[in-house]
Amino acid sequence: MRRYGPAVLLLLTGGAVLRIALFSELYLRYVQEGLRPYLVVSGVVLVLLGVVAAVARGRGETDDHEYDGDDHDGGYHDGDDYDGGDDGHGHSHGHGHGHGHGPRVAWLLTLPALALLLFPPPALGSYSADREAAQRAAQGVGTFPALAAGNPLELTVGEFSSRAIFDSGRSLKGRTVRLTGFVTHGDDGAWYVTRLLVSCCAADASTSKVEIRDADAPVTDTWITVTGTWVPKGKLGSDAAWPPVLDARSVKKVAEPSNPYEKR
Repeated sequence: MRRYGPAVLLLLTGGAVLRIALFSELYLRYVQEGLRPYLVVSGVVLVLLGVVAAVARGRGETDDHEYDGDDHDGGYHDGDDYDGGDDGHGHSHGHGHGHGHGPRVAWLLTLPALALLLFPPPALGSYSADREAAQRAAQGVGTFPALAAGNPLELTVGEFSSRAIFDSGRSLKGRTVRLTGFVTHGDDGAWYVTRLLVSCCAADASTSKVEIRDADAPVTDTWITVTGTWVPKGKLGSDAAWPPVLDARSVKKVAEPSNPYEKR
């Protein structure tokens, strides 16, 4: 059975990739939406390779049995010297068939594939956000494009942060905005609505967060939509302006979106 190990590993890995990319939207926990076709193709290729490997192994095993049957007459005959280490069928008692079986510990390689198939890991959350250094856009202070009319205005956490820190036109002043993200807590008792921003995948994620005031703090990692107004803080473009502040008017718990990341 061990000879089928590589085929099983390929099938499990391919099945796991197809499960998160073709049959669900779980892939959005790890990569950007535009990478879905590549994941699907990769999963299909892995499954096909697994099937081919299994068929090839099966045929090889059949050929070995046929060879062993043909070789039964090639053992010990009258008049031949008999070697006590031979069983009379051309095989030594050490069963030296030449079949290269890998160590059983190699089956542990299937565990990551099984874990991804059965228990896909969650998206990055507060733990990753807390470990992230304060990374802000490499841009100077300047004017931003005008915001759309109407209140409240739906903004991403990243866009709100950029405007609050760098917009010399103060486009957020007097506007009611609505932000959606998950809750993180600071050491000083402050709490934040937070999002992780990605360019390609979860590996390059960075944090964007907004301090929320005048509202009770939900539990860490709770997804919320918060509505409120910007509170100017510090000199534009300086560390004192980060993180920006929102004076909350309402905080509502919401379900985690299928794509938990914001795009840079």
